[in-house]
Amino acid sequence: MRKLLVAALLVAGVGFAASISADSDERKESHKEKSHESEAEVHAREAVEIATRSMNHQDAVINLVMARDIPITYDYIETLMRLPNAFGEGAACIICHSSNDPKVSYRGLDLTSCEGILKGSMEPPARPIIHPGDENGGGLLKRHLRNNRMPLGVAFDYPTDTPNILSVKKWLDDGANNDDFFNTTVLPLFAQRNAFGSPLSCTDCHMSNQEPPSFHELDMTSYEGIMLGADAIAKAKEGKPPVKIVKPGNSAESKLYQRLVENRMPAGISPAEDRDHPNMQLLMQWIKQGARCK
Repeated sequence: MRKLLVAALLVAGVGFAASISADSDERKESHKEKSHESEAEVHAREAVEIATRSMNHQDAVINLVMARDIPITYDYIETLMRLPNAFGEGAACIICHSSNDPKVSYRGLDLTSCEGILKGSMEPPARPIIHPGDENGGGLLKRHLRNNRMPLGVAFDYPTDTPNILSVKKWLDDGANNDDFFNTTVLPLFAQRNAFGSPLSCTDCHMSNQEPPSFHELDMTSYEGIMLGADAIAKAKEGKPPVKIVKPGNSAESKLYQRLVENRMPAGISPAEDRDHPNMQLLMQWIKQGARCK
């Protein structure tokens, strides 16, 4: 998935040929070096390669911590909120979210304390950001740490109230009907590059309910595809319905609108960063365990 995201973002392809040439030269040089290795050196190198492939920090988190349901303490969560690059390359969470006063802290969100996390966003409309004890209680916090703004490549500070975005919002709030407004104004936007601030269009990545070639089996080329939602085939195998991206009459709760206006955190993080970073999993485990402050 990460490789596909990176490939989608490298639209210009600058330096690609040079990179391939350099990789080829490195492989040739590496082959020369390996041909002069002793048997002991070969065994040592292979041991390191095997160890590198078989062990990583994500496996350690899943197998040693998650599998045994080891209690996650707030002490560790506090560290994550104050640590740069905790969830991928980016600033510490508390740089932007350090108070419940919206005048000095984005969204009136205080991530400097356990109480602040539990209190949630105080900017109207005030909302909780987690649901302690819930299996899927990550709520707004999880959404903003995992979900990339769409289409891929849109700038972090791209406005959220452009005419095109507002047209999608209006269509959703008016009931998401298959009417003239949708077919003449809204649907064409999904196939138009730069419609939402990215050199990519929505249908560059979402053109079918099959994956591959379409990310998340999402088809945005038709009304039927949009209303069906994402991951229909994958979810059907689990006995579950598709992931709906439209909630008629409610743009704020529609994933389609959320993805057009909500940035992934921390600010400016690459969309190719691992959405299930070990620290992300530990944070979700803390919430699942009740988000205890002590």
